[in-house]
Amino acid sequence: MADDCLFCKIIAGELPSNKVYEDDEVCAFHDINPLAPVHVLVVPKKHVVDMLAATEEDAVLLGNLLLKANEIAAQLGLAESGFRYVINTGPDSRRTIFHIHLHILGGRQMELTMG
Repeated sequence: MADDCLFCKIIAGELPSNKVYEDDEVCAFHDINPLAPVHVLVVPKKHVVDMLAATEEDAVLLGNLLLKANEIAAQLGLAESGFRYVINTGPDSRRTIFHIHLHILGGRQMELTMG
């Protein structure tokens, strides 16, 4: 856990969130500034800054993150209509939280542009 990390504090229960899922490795909660009707963040409990900071040691964790995101998307009713995953990395991505997280966006047709 990083002492100044917002997501680490949410995972530790120090800050409130609207959780949709939690297990030993992953926590998922609604984004407080949603960009789509459904906007959930799937966050590993292990503090990893971003994809570039991930190592071989994190390979299983990242695979589980994606598989858990699939389950959560289905639980949220997005499996049939579709959804988008986004993982921001590096300064040009304009990320604001320095803890790797996967956005699940859905509940409407997505725009064609990716950036």
